[in-house]
Amino acid sequence: MEQLQGMSVKIFADGAELSGIAKLAANPLIKGFTTNPTLMRKAGVSDYLSFARSALRLVPDRPFSFEVFADDFDEMERQAHVIARLGRNVNVKIPVTNTKGDFTGPLIRRLSADGVAVNVTALTTVEQVRRVAECLTPNVPALVSVFAGRVADTGRDPVPLMAEAVAVLRSKPGAELIWASPRELLNVVQADAIGCHIITITHDLLAKLPLIGKDLDEYSIETVQMFYRDATAAGYSIGAPEFVAS
Repeated sequence: MEQLQGMSVKIFADGAELSGIAKLAANPLIKGFTTNPTLMRKAGVSDYLSFARSALRLVPDRPFSFEVFADDFDEMERQAHVIARLGRNVNVKIPVTNTKGDFTGPLIRRLSADGVAVNVTALTTVEQVRRVAECLTPNVPALVSVFAGRVADTGRDPVPLMAEAVAVLRSKPGAELIWASPRELLNVVQADAIGCHIITITHDLLAKLPLIGKDLDEYSIETVQMFYRDATAAGYSIGAPEFVAS
């Protein structure tokens, strides 16, 4: 954990279980929170605004991102302003395109110019980062979420892409890059090494954070102990070998 505390990358918890959010809100390592409609649906959330208000009561002092869920730009904009008014620590998540692939740039530009702290989400390419950066008002807080984990799922190394994205966003001092959808704790180390500002981690992966920097010899012994313990608990035995005369 000492290695983790020495990192500059900020850890945001990604989820929609209020009990989990409450627990993580007490952890000083967690610097912010994000969620999305898919996570909310999986958690059984039925009332969007009621959930958001409850979450913000649990987390009044750190950034919390909530996503619009409309597909047409006018309704996205209306929802964005409603969400933004929920609290000063709210970032409004705007997808980089709608379901038809239409770039949301004009909407991002208007919201940023209005002082809305956006979190532009679902990016997977550097070109998208460049286009989004052009729409952000300088010095207005903004987050740009590149789904590095999904990039990795396609067999591509996300590290060069994310490093280039960090460089692109230097022109917007109010913007921070999020390494989204990580697949393993190694991604935390990688994100920190390239100067990525934030990494979002789901609650199940957060439980593994104490493993960062763990002594590998100790980890090896613990693994052997696990195998032995489970074999013993299962009552496995191997009798004497039987030889059949030829």
